[in-house]
Amino acid sequence: MSILAWIEDQRKLKLLNAPKYNHPASDGSQGLWTRCDNCGVILYIKHLKENQRVCFGCGYHLQMNSQERIENIIDLGTWRSLDETLSPCDPLEFKDQKNYTERLKEAQERTGLQDAVQTGTGLLDGIPVAVGIMDFNFMGGSMGSVVGEKITRLIEYATQEGLTLILICASGGARMQEGIFSLMQMAKISASLQVYQSSANLLYISILTSPTTGGVTASFAMLGDLIIAEPKALIGFAGRRVIEQTLQEQLPDDFQTAEYLLHHGLLDLIVPRSFLKQALSETITLYKDAPFKKLGFIPFGIQKNISFMTEEKLRRKWKEWSQNLFKNEEFEILKFSNDNEKIIDSELLYREILLSFKNIFNIFSESFLKTLDSDLFNKAIFLANQEKIEWRAFYRDKKNNLKSDFLENLINQSFISDKLKYKIKN
Repeated sequence: MSILAWIEDQRKLKLLNAPKYNHPASDGSQGLWTRCDNCGVILYIKHLKENQRVCFGCGYHLQMNSQERIENIIDLGTWRSLDETLSPCDPLEFKDQKNYTERLKEAQERTGLQDAVQTGTGLLDGIPVAVGIMDFNFMGGSMGSVVGEKITRLIEYATQEGLTLILICASGGARMQEGIFSLMQMAKISASLQVYQSSANLLYISILTSPTTGGVTASFAMLGDLIIAEPKALIGFAGRRVIEQTLQEQLPDDFQTAEYLLHHGLLDLIVPRSFLKQALSETITLYKDAPFKKLGFIPFGIQKNISFMTEEKLRRKWKEWSQNLFKNEEFEILKFSNDNEKIIDSELLYREILLSFKNIFNIFSESFLKTLDSDLFNKAIFLANQEKIEWRAFYRDKKNNLKSDFLENLINQSFISDKLKYKIKN
C-alpha cells in the first residue's frame, strides 16, 4: 500500500467516525422562513399560515397538514375525531434501507399522527359533515391498511347517520411496504362508497390537492359526486416521465395539473383555498334544498364491537338519561292505543333503533322503563363488547320477491315480544 492510499483510507475512516450533523427538518413549520415551490420567493411562516399557506407573490398553494385544514374548514370547537387510536403494523416484515416499523415510528413522532389520514365529524357553517383529511407529511400520504380502514369506517358511519361526506386527498398512492394489503384498500373503499352513493343516495364531495396520485386517484378520489381541486394541483396516476417514456411523446407543460384535467372534463370545479369553506357550505345547502329528492336505504351493515371510548360515552349518557328519564322536556313517551298493543310506523329508521338509546327508550312503555336498572345496562355493554351485530335491511327469495325487513325481524324477537305486543302498520 502506498503512502497516498494509506492517507486516503485514513481520511475516509475519519469521515465515517465523525459525528453526523443533524440537519433541521425540511418542514417549514419548524423554522421562521420558507421558500415558495413555484416562484422561489422567501416567505415568513407566520404570515404564510395566516394566508392559508398561499404564496403572496404568485398565489401558488403550498402543502398544508391535516390539522391546518381542519382549522380552516371545520367550525371552531366542533371537530370530533373517529378511530384516532388505530395504528399500522408490519404484516410483511418489510425492510429496505430501514425497517418499516422504524419509518412508521419516525413519521408518528414527526407529525403527531398514527397514520396518514384524520377522520371525524364536525360542523361546516353549522352543517354536520363527515370529513377525512389525508396528510402528505406522513410517509407521502401513502394509503396503507389503516388509512383504508379509517376511511371505510368513516363512510359507513356517514351512511348510518346520513351525513354529507367530504374527503380531502393528498397522497402519493398505495403504500408499497404493505403490498397487497395496501392495494385491497382501493376496492374496499370503493365498495363502501357504492352503498353510500347508490343505495343511501347521499352526497360525496372529493377535494383533490397537490399531489393526488397513484392508487388514491384510481379509486375514491375520482368517485365523488362533485370533484373539486385546488389551483395548479398535481393530479394523476402514473408519473410524467413514465408516460413520456411509454408513449414516446412530449407531453404538454400543464399536463396532470388541475386546469388541464378541468379542460378535459375530469374535474367539476377549481376552487381557491380561501373560498373552499364557503363553496362547500353553499353546495351542501343547495343539495339539501334541491327538489325531487329520492329516498335511499341501507341494504346491509355491521355494528362492530364498541371501543372503550364509546363505552365511556354511553355510560355517561346512561347516567344523564336515567336521571331525566321521566321529565317531559327530556323525553316523550309514546302512547299506547290500548294496554296490550303499541303501534310502530314501519318506516321508522332501523338504524336509529340500533344506534340511539333515546329511540329505544321511546319504543318501550313507561311501565317497562321503570324496570330498567344498571344491571341490565351493564349486561348490554358486555354484549356490545363481545359481539358484532350483522344485519340486512331487506333480503329477497329465489324469485327476487321482497321477503322481510329488518324492523319486523327486530320486533319479532322473543325479547321484545315477551315484554310488549306490537303491530306493524301496513
